[in-house]
Amino acid sequence: MSDQHIDPAGNTQQFRAFAQRSEQEAAPSKKSPLLPIIAVIAVVVIIGVAAFLILR
Repeated sequence: MSDQHIDPAGNTQQFRAFAQRSEQEAAPSKKSPLLPIIAVIAVVVIIGVAAFLILR
């Protein structure tokens, strides 16, 4: 038969461990590839404008 007594301290400790683990796992994923993508797009636009002006 299951134990009817629920230990609230145990649940709180488990939640804190889960929350800390979630924060630590989320931290490395904060590095977004947005900056390199913007840089590549900017280079392509600059090359396109330069080619247009040269070939005009």
